[in-house]
Amino acid sequence: MKLHFFTVNDIEDYRKYYSGSGEVREIIKTSKAQTKEDFDQEVFYHFKKNFLDIPIGTLESEIWGETGFPGLRLDFNFGLRLDIPEGNFRVKVSDFDTGEIFFDKYISGGRLISVEQYFIRWQVEIFLNEQEIFSHVLDLEGQPVAVMFKTPLLGDTIAFLPYIREFKKIHRCKLSICLKDNLTELVSQLYPDLIVIDEIDFKTYATYYPFTLVSSFPFIPADLRKVPINRIGGAIFGINYLPPKAVFEPTAPPVTNEPYVCIAVQSNSTRKGWHYPGGWDIVVDYLKNLGYRVFCIDLNAEQTDHGFTIRKPEGAEDFTGNHPLLERANMLYHAEFFIGLSSGLSWVADAVGCPVVMICGFSQDWSEFYTPYRVANRRVCNGCLNDPHVIFISGECPYHKNTPRELECQKKISPRMVIDAIERLIVDKNLTPPALR
Repeated sequence: MKLHFFTVNDIEDYRKYYSGSGEVREIIKTSKAQTKEDFDQEVFYHFKKNFLDIPIGTLESEIWGETGFPGLRLDFNFGLRLDIPEGNFRVKVSDFDTGEIFFDKYISGGRLISVEQYFIRWQVEIFLNEQEIFSHVLDLEGQPVAVMFKTPLLGDTIAFLPYIREFKKIHRCKLSICLKDNLTELVSQLYPDLIVIDEIDFKTYATYYPFTLVSSFPFIPADLRKVPINRIGGAIFGINYLPPKAVFEPTAPPVTNEPYVCIAVQSNSTRKGWHYPGGWDIVVDYLKNLGYRVFCIDLNAEQTDHGFTIRKPEGAEDFTGNHPLLERANMLYHAEFFIGLSSGLSWVADAVGCPVVMICGFSQDWSEFYTPYRVANRRVCNGCLNDPHVIFISGECPYHKNTPRELECQKKISPRMVIDAIERLIVDKNLTPPALR
């Protein structure tokens, strides 16, 4: 089956990306394309498969949506997908809301697929020998719709969920979500109105694949470097406001009746850790002097990668381990507050209403969810995650790698700065530390 890819964005926006992409340079080595247009098709096929990590053959899988015309089938499961039989067919695809025309050409045989897969109110008009034979505007009301999470990132998933619930409400569709196994319990508790499924059979009317992207490749309408993580879901699902978060109802009592604070000293890369020498130990000692028990809830007691080793602070109680996320959510719900990094557990804490002290200088203050207790040293090099001129990969320092200034954004946040944020939180939340009771 011949695949025809078309783009919503101007094709030159994609071609600008080609020159700086190592993946595209690899495609060039084996390309048989004779024209720029043929090469575009090769690139789009590669990225459609690899960005979503979909099984081989999925792009060619059966389309179930009938149109009433033999051989002409339509669905919105990988963006817009349209099967076209042999003949003198003119296909016009546009945005119903804006009237912008994305594709208007003659096609005989094959499958037309949009490169972009985010929400667009597609309008499809098909003519045979200049006679209109089919017209359809995307309408999700009452339709089976699926959202497939391919991202392994906990924080990103939690950031998308309010938009998915709002999307279901706006379009009144029969929406279900496919999640990583470790998320099912927590998400079902946070959003009981969302149906969780194990896999997608693609007999749905439409499927969406939310993920974040640090790239100028306009595959989704938001670059993580330029848009807050908690707004990217809005760009993908066509919602231009922050929807309300879920209200978490705990499923277990506190692990202790004594006041406690949770901390997490690790992220998905050690480079994103807080690297002030002995900083965590100083903060843990401070909290214990206030009378708090301090529970470290990281996945591991020790993490080593990229030349860094991060360990559980000596004075913190060891609650590390591969515990269910719902168990972590319950612990955080009952905690006085949480101290962590730009990491998934910070997003979990925020989702369940636990005040968060976030220690992070490699991104700008607007990059993650809002907390008034964010700690960053803006007098040193900082915020590289949100610099559109660089690509921040696994926390690697893009400006000062292999120099004395490497990762100074994470090294030059002092314990005093963190303690100041904790003290403000205690006053704001009207908390009385156990030692003062």
